[in-house]
Amino acid sequence: IGDHAHMALQYSTTVRNAELDALETAVGTSPILKIRSGSAPANCATADSGTVLATMTLPSDWLAAASSGSKAKSGTWQDSSADATGTAAHFRIYDSTGTTCHLQGTVTATGGGGDLTLDNTSIASGQSITINTFSITAANA
Repeated sequence: IGDHAHMALQYSTTVRNAELDALETAVGTSPILKIRSGSAPANCATADSGTVLATMTLPSDWLAAASSGSKAKSGTWQDSSADATGTAAHFRIYDSTGTTCHLQGTVTATGGGGDLTLDNTSIASGQSITINTFSITAANA
């Protein structure tokens, strides 16, 4: 009588790409990204927390077509004037009205392993913030 190890589900690259492209479709065009202080809420259904440090309306087509099970940002992601001063710690991406959270994750400095990285997590009110790289990789490779 042994303990049977179960293998994780594995999806083809085609399926993983389709999942990622469906994610962009579900969120919709021109979503709102907010960078916030403090820990992220338990999940997207949980109320917002922390202070909004930066708000940016993402391009209509905000993610490139999925390739090799990954999907990278498309176009310019920028807030020309940050909303408040503080330390960036999490982000949320909402629909275009800014009301429904569809995606959230951690923010760290470059190299810190966050879901979204900034060259400097210390944000000053009024400064310009540009997200140079962002990608989502589908699980179950």
